[in-house]
Amino acid sequence: MRLPIGPAVSATNATLLDAQSAPPDVRASTDTRTIQEGDTFVALRGANFDGHDYVDEAVRRGAAMLLVDRPDARVAGVATMVVEATTPAYMALAGLARRTFEGRVLAVTGSTGKTTTKEFAAQLLAGRYGSRVIATPANENNEIGVSRVLLNACNAEHDAIVVEMGARNFGDVAALVDIARPDVGILTNVGDAHLEIVGSRERLAETKWGLFSRGARAVLNAGDAASLARADRLTESPPHWFAARDAGADARDVAGRSTILFGRSRLIDSDRDGRRCERIVDVAVPGAHNRANVVAAIAGALELDAGLDSMVDIIAHLRLPSGRFESFRMSGGWRIIYDAYNANAGGTIAALDALAHERARRTIAVLGSMAELGEESERLHEEVGAHAARRAGVLLAGGEYADAMVRGARQAGLGASSIVHVGSNADAARWLRENARDGDVVLLKGSRKYRLEEILEELHP
Repeated sequence: MRLPIGPAVSATNATLLDAQSAPPDVRASTDTRTIQEGDTFVALRGANFDGHDYVDEAVRRGAAMLLVDRPDARVAGVATMVVEATTPAYMALAGLARRTFEGRVLAVTGSTGKTTTKEFAAQLLAGRYGSRVIATPANENNEIGVSRVLLNACNAEHDAIVVEMGARNFGDVAALVDIARPDVGILTNVGDAHLEIVGSRERLAETKWGLFSRGARAVLNAGDAASLARADRLTESPPHWFAARDAGADARDVAGRSTILFGRSRLIDSDRDGRRCERIVDVAVPGAHNRANVVAAIAGALELDAGLDSMVDIIAHLRLPSGRFESFRMSGGWRIIYDAYNANAGGTIAALDALAHERARRTIAVLGSMAELGEESERLHEEVGAHAARRAGVLLAGGEYADAMVRGARQAGLGASSIVHVGSNADAARWLRENARDGDVVLLKGSRKYRLEEILEELHP
């Protein structure tokens, strides 16, 4: 989106130098590799880079203006917006872009499932808005990623934005909501991700609830305890509940506006007056947790005025994002399911449940440890180990809390011959190469820091 220079300077509280050469509007770019003629290069800083080191390159590639927080980084004769800090300034530009955007914004957050739900929602909204939907790419869900998608939207090309919002620290979601101002917010669940950093389950719930701090209509999980406990705080508008249930379950325990998927094929949407609309659908994605993500996305799309009929055919062809329950067939006739983009206890348990429903001669769970769980790390890893004992035939446990997973598995009754403590990804790959057989299904699940994709790369180059 191109923003008029005057409002952009005001929004960022910038000092504009060499103003006579400034472009009439600001199109923000943070990457010299993709910069276009006339763009404004924003010199962001990261853990391993400083955009100020690339201002000369940006100008050579066509940048008409720079946005910096180091006056000494200026390039002679090039218009420059000097700000106190470039990241908050970039967010301020994104906030200005959102205020300029005339369409609708759907935001998604939660401890698990937010990237998948975001992807499903964007696909479903295509039934209503066609190609005029833009969504957060991959899982770019921090202040930079959220700002980027807002700045990449424009009224000429888009009617809806789907934004994913992550949180590593207390209050992060509310800060993202301040710039994105979502019309509708989907909260997938409140689990245990980042407990160590946020500090407590209550603070984690409060952080996620920041999704509604600017009045977004709430789409909530009817099976999530934190959402059920906090729903009465939504004084402006009651929530739209979603749920994925067994095929024969009853919907009567969900009051008010609700969208419920029974099994893989029966979808019932009820309005706040109790009127029901039922459709037969075909949900092909694996796992009960992904069925919950599907119905969450359906509920969110309904709140953005997509109709059920426009979504029925799309539901049958929903695509999971990369790194989520991807299946790879090995030359020996066995399969690897790679679901190790990241992991927390709730997500790992859900993946193990999905593994148990795979058609397999034998199921093997290769579990790396889970990061950032704080004081609950030992207990949660024991719980995961115990669940693995009930859902898999063999457990390979690795990472910092492998001993806790092994302990939990043993206490749950998994025999010693079915438990393998692996010291590295190479050890796990070696064991699988020597022991996996035709008909086996292997799950790879663990936190990002353990890089379980190395196992897949070793066995399926």
